[in-house]
Amino acid sequence: MKKQLYVLMGLSIVLLSGCGGSGKPAKVTQGSGETSSKQVTTQQINDDCTIGRTSLDSETENYFYGTWKVEKLLGFANSYNDASEYPTGQKFIGDKIITEKDFFSSKGLKKYEKYQTDLNKPIYEITTTCYNSDAFFRLYKISVPDLNTNDVVKVINISNPSTKLEIPFSFFVVNNERLILLSEATIFELKKLPIKS
Repeated sequence: MKKQLYVLMGLSIVLLSGCGGSGKPAKVTQGSGETSSKQVTTQQINDDCTIGRTSLDSETENYFYGTWKVEKLLGFANSYNDASEYPTGQKFIGDKIITEKDFFSSKGLKKYEKYQTDLNKPIYEITTTCYNSDAFFRLYKISVPDLNTNDVVKVINISNPSTKLEIPFSFFVVNNERLILLSEATIFELKKLPIKS
């Protein structure tokens, strides 16, 4: 596990150093309706991507919070494939994930116990924002079907509030109109389910 962490850290440094930009971190003030604002340091990667942990903005919250159903397999990352499931994809199709402001649940991923978790007061963070599809591909090496040239992709990671450890998958929010799940090296399209009255 430590060896994998060191390899990932090394790759991140190589990727970041090769992306250009001024190398100077930009300071962003993030307000969330509270009386005090928190400052978040972000790294600008030329004009195409911003890397840095920030809270969800209100528009992204409105889109992202809800109950989601795994609709279809979109494909695999180019750099690595989950050999246990390749080429048919993980058996998430039809399963559900709940993303609410004060609660996250992946217990609906029925066939994969290692991915199942419930979190009260989860930490949702945008870790990267890419302002076009080419920049997203260069950074993540993932080809998302039907991703348009000028689409803005926000990468959302979720952490356990007590341990600060991230759950083992991420979400890509495209223009606050489309949600994609990344699990291992497999990507899935999610569909928001209507709120039951």
